[in-house]
Amino acid sequence: MNKIPLAVIGAGLIGKTHIERAQALENVELVGIADPSAAARELATSLGVPWFADYVAMLETVKPRGVVVATPNVTHADVAVACLERKVAVLVEKPIADTLENARRICAAAAANGVPALVGHQRRYNPIMRQAKSIVDAGVLGKPVSVTALCTWLKPDEYFETSWRRQAGGGPVLINLIHDIDLLRFLFGEIESLQAITSNRIRHFDVEDTAAVMLRFCNGALGTVSVSDTTAAPWNWDLSAGEAERFPRQDDVNSHFFSGTEGSLTLPRLELWRYHHQPGWHDQITVERAVPHIGCPYAEQLRHFCAVIEGLEQPICSAEDGLRTLEATLAVHEAATSGSVVHLMGRPS
Repeated sequence: MNKIPLAVIGAGLIGKTHIERAQALENVELVGIADPSAAARELATSLGVPWFADYVAMLETVKPRGVVVATPNVTHADVAVACLERKVAVLVEKPIADTLENARRICAAAAANGVPALVGHQRRYNPIMRQAKSIVDAGVLGKPVSVTALCTWLKPDEYFETSWRRQAGGGPVLINLIHDIDLLRFLFGEIESLQAITSNRIRHFDVEDTAAVMLRFCNGALGTVSVSDTTAAPWNWDLSAGEAERFPRQDDVNSHFFSGTEGSLTLPRLELWRYHHQPGWHDQITVERAVPHIGCPYAEQLRHFCAVIEGLEQPICSAEDGLRTLEATLAVHEAATSGSVVHLMGRPS
């Protein structure tokens, strides 16, 4: 088997996750880790993988076919473009970039060099999401009507000892809500417009700790999303879906509720509610539950990245997808600041 040479730039918490998954794939050879920290050097040495303080030196030396970019958000564009200009495919951690301008730079570089650029919205690769996608796409719910999503949990005080988490860009909108917006786009389609309010009343940091968002989808469906990292609550994807081993899984909790004219679907428990006889509130409604195989979305994402590099699959979350998700997420702050409806469709891409 010819192994695909992959490298990882950035060996922090999420970078280590990608490194572990890369080493577990039989068709992947981890050929380099680029991160100037002493901890990254120790990690690379322990794994027997070449270490580089400078990512450009790594690209020129080991010449990978694919790179996972897991650096701070503000560096995503520079790092990704450097890879793409060398004809190296990239999987950029979410968000695709810190600004729409930088996100567009990545999209343009991918197009100009004919090289794939993917964005790490890993929920799309969860077996639960794959099953939900097949249900929605098959029209089982009928015409989409509404969606309610919750991202409410409690981050401990020590989480905020890192200063950037108390500043603009460090709140739950860009850190957490962006995942939920991508999930909603993946299942219900593009967002036409939104309204939002935010609050920092609990922690009084410069950045928000709570937000409420109203969405209008292009297909006519409406949505509401609540996000807060100050609540003693389990209603969020991370705790209920069990994607991350560092969080205790809440098996009987749902966080997302999709409703249509023919049925409704909860996530992550995949409960499908429908009438099988005369539809209407006087009649009995039934529920079926699908139980997909448990799978690691990060491992599946990396497998898919390799398949895209080989030309065997089309990107599930392209740079353009990442751009649209970032645009909708940044629009939450825009709407909260202006107090007005922000229209997304019709804007230049």
